[in-house]
Amino acid sequence: MGANCCDSACTSSKPLTDRKYRLVLWAALIVNAAMFAVEIVAGTAADSVSLRADAVDFLGDAANYAVSLLVLGMAIAARARAALLKGVSLGLIGIWVAWETACNAVYATVPEAPIMGVVGFLALAANVGVAAMLFAWRRGDANMRSVWICSRNDAIGNVAVMLAALGVFGTGTGWPDLAVAAILVCLSITGAAQIVRHSLGELRLDRVAATAK
Repeated sequence: MGANCCDSACTSSKPLTDRKYRLVLWAALIVNAAMFAVEIVAGTAADSVSLRADAVDFLGDAANYAVSLLVLGMAIAARARAALLKGVSLGLIGIWVAWETACNAVYATVPEAPIMGVVGFLALAANVGVAAMLFAWRRGDANMRSVWICSRNDAIGNVAVMLAALGVFGTGTGWPDLAVAAILVCLSITGAAQIVRHSLGELRLDRVAATAK
């Protein structure tokens, strides 16, 4: 039963009012909003699609943390619907990144590798810090899982951006930047699928529980 112990927690109808978790969400919201501002400026200056994509992802995460704070004290159905909204928004970000990647491929843009590397490292430090703060709640309900998945994917994406910077510096072409942007697309879409699946499952179980009453 230990392996499935999170199942009952994930489907609990009791509102979550964990004060420590609320403080962590506020910290994550501030960090992500700040990093969005840094990366959107740096991505534009460096002409890097992977940095701009990561910046939009930071903005999406900041909005997601705000939604999570809004529904934190609500019942399971409200939290699951919030997670569903976040899953859909993450998928839309993936589609936007795919479009940006295609445009940069057509114009053969070569970004500024030093800016990519420095900002990518800063973003990695921010996301690892947020992921570490959220680690204890990675097996919670769909809303908590969605927050953890976003932070985990962001950290992976930042490592990829730094590798892209090395690739651009070594080859003098923009293809490494485009390759990383494609990876970010995959992370967004797979993460969105996970979040949507978890949230729909919780909504289904909540309806069954309500019918049984």
